[in-house]
Amino acid sequence: MDEILTSTTILQRYAAGERDFFGLEVEDPPDATPLNGAVLDDINFSGAYLVINFEGASLRRARFVGANVKTCLFTNADLRAADFTGACLDGATFVGARLEGCEFEGASVSGDTFPRGERPSW
Repeated sequence: MDEILTSTTILQRYAAGERDFFGLEVEDPPDATPLNGAVLDDINFSGAYLVINFEGASLRRARFVGANVKTCLFTNADLRAADFTGACLDGATFVGARLEGCEFEGASVSGDTFPRGERPSW
């Protein structure tokens, strides 16, 4: 992870057709445009380090496999069929999020690892 991207850069690159953000670091400075309400369906953040706000975003079929999504806000996000396999979820917020079909196998919260078919109880 050499380059640190912002939400603004993600939105621009996604609008240009890019979907693969594997292994990147995305962190927002205080003046950045958060991803609140953004449509980011089919995006791949696998292996990424993320410190951003996804409140109300559409992240259908998004991939967060092995990602570090500590402290990310997914409040009221549409995460249907998203994959969080092996992701670190400490401090992430999923209140009101749509989680139908999400995969959390091997994901961890505060040292607890989820077996196949289970998910955090937010």
